[in-house]
Amino acid sequence: MAKAIGYIPLLADAHNIPLVSGFADLVVVNAALHHCDDMPKVLSEAARLVRPGGLLVVDHDPQLTGWHYRGLGLLLYKLRLGFIYRFFLRDLYIPDEERLSALATEVHHQPGHGVTRDLFLDTLVPLGFEVKLYPHNNAIGAEALQGQSGKPPHWRYRIGQLLSGINCWSADAALTLMCVATRRAADSETTLCSRPTT
Repeated sequence: MAKAIGYIPLLADAHNIPLVSGFADLVVVNAALHHCDDMPKVLSEAARLVRPGGLLVVDHDPQLTGWHYRGLGLLLYKLRLGFIYRFFLRDLYIPDEERLSALATEVHHQPGHGVTRDLFLDTLVPLGFEVKLYPHNNAIGAEALQGQSGKPPHWRYRIGQLLSGINCWSADAALTLMCVATRRAADSETTLCSRPTT
């Protein structure tokens, strides 16, 4: 598909991308960071490719605070494969082997894992980026860039959140945390002395 529209596909390890530094106006990491063993390393590699004045956009990775299931919420999450999906949500059910294989690739898409504000800020600010973060619930569009997170997640996620003490109407409950980071221009003397709050 990439070849058909004029792109040159490259298969490489995201932890060590074989491209020169600082050449790209725009680098987009979409629904990929949470599949990687070392998220800060992969984020740093993506950032390395961005030229001064360029943008790094990371989206559709699970936000840790939205997936931080505990107690009964965590128990229900663990039961979903063998019991809940099979007997109550049969329309979502796929064979055990296929679902287990899919879940095995979700390195950081499980309760207790995911991206955080600190991951983006601690990794990108020292590399010379201005970082803006936008929690959202996936179905929302450009409104996410205006600070709207959209409707609370689907009821399946809301149940897990409520049972875990997570306010499903809060920004921390949003399933995804989008990062839009701008690399400061090389000739800029501006220095970020503190981490941004948005």
